[in-house]
Amino acid sequence: MHVQISLLECPAVSSLTMEIVERKGLGHPDTICDALAEACSRSLSNYYLDNFGLILHHNVDKALLCGGQSLASFGGGEMTAPIEIYLAGRATELVGGVEVPVHEIAIESSHRWLAENLRFVDINRQVRIHCNIRPGSVELTKLFLSQHQAEIAIANDTSCGVGYAPLNTLENLVLQVERYLNSHAVKVAFPAIGEDIKVMGVRRDNTINLTVACAIVDRFINDMSDYLEIKQKVAELTQLAAKMAGVESVNVVVNAADNIADKSIYLTVTGTSAENGDDGEVGRGNRANGLITFYRPMSMEALAGKNAVSHIGKLYNVLAQNIAHDIVNSVDGVLEVYCYLLGQIGQPIDQPAVSDLKLRLASGVILSEVKKPVEAILNHHLATVNTLWQTIIRGAVSLF
Repeated sequence: MHVQISLLECPAVSSLTMEIVERKGLGHPDTICDALAEACSRSLSNYYLDNFGLILHHNVDKALLCGGQSLASFGGGEMTAPIEIYLAGRATELVGGVEVPVHEIAIESSHRWLAENLRFVDINRQVRIHCNIRPGSVELTKLFLSQHQAEIAIANDTSCGVGYAPLNTLENLVLQVERYLNSHAVKVAFPAIGEDIKVMGVRRDNTINLTVACAIVDRFINDMSDYLEIKQKVAELTQLAAKMAGVESVNVVVNAADNIADKSIYLTVTGTSAENGDDGEVGRGNRANGLITFYRPMSMEALAGKNAVSHIGKLYNVLAQNIAHDIVNSVDGVLEVYCYLLGQIGQPIDQPAVSDLKLRLASGVILSEVKKPVEAILNHHLATVNTLWQTIIRGAVSLF
């Protein structure tokens, strides 16, 4: 294992004259695909544990959402064609002659997530789930099973995970705005605010502009006046969320594509753009920290749906974040951390081929002073990575 600890020499993103950050919210079609893939993986993992005492080989990290068709209208419209969701990947279907109900598990977990998170989607009439999960390859299944003869899981891919800490002002702002607009309290007070909320933040020097795309639910809107009123309320709630995130001044635009004169507005039957032609796919949305950060290092890995035991495309992205946060919070003088972990297929997951930590230090702090505690934190996380799956399948780790 090669460990490199060096100075982070690029300028801090917050010191740049321009920065862009995006978050695709709960009801965005890409986020829906991530959520359904991960729900499937967690349900399969728990079924394997309950029935066979171990998590068996699976990677159900492929999902495609084909948007439906709808006719939204003031006072309530209707869906005219359902949302079609295709689940794909690989999973162990036969164990010692015992058949695993993979398709039933995948469809049930999808229905459960949709029912719990999208208030106005009728899962029986407005959604069709197609499960195309197939058995895994013989080679990867054997590699997966070999972990149970070893003390540590064996990586079943060659992949690099990346994480950084801490979030800066714009990153935290974008994250908190979407979470607040999709919070239970806001939905109870303003049920017309749908779950499909995308926030794009741009900082130019010290000026922050937020563009919020927010699906409005038609059954609560009687006319254009009502629509404009709820749109203004979304802007006010965004300003409030910004203040709660410690940002006093932001410029907010809600539903920028609206053309009031032509009555072209973001009105929906279900609260998600998935109802009318907007499509989604696993891995096209938020990274492991819940954001799309164009000025930061990002992995192209789709975390959702990968097995949490040995797929380092999932594990190392979560682990890299945990390591970066732990170092920033625990080691005096370290202001910022970028963490890169490269794993190699067939090798123990606690022995990445490369661990590259880049540190931004406070004035007067030298690298040699912090190397030892930084490496100790790295080693601690690697030593306990074999139990990280337990936290993930409980749903205690946010992956998107």
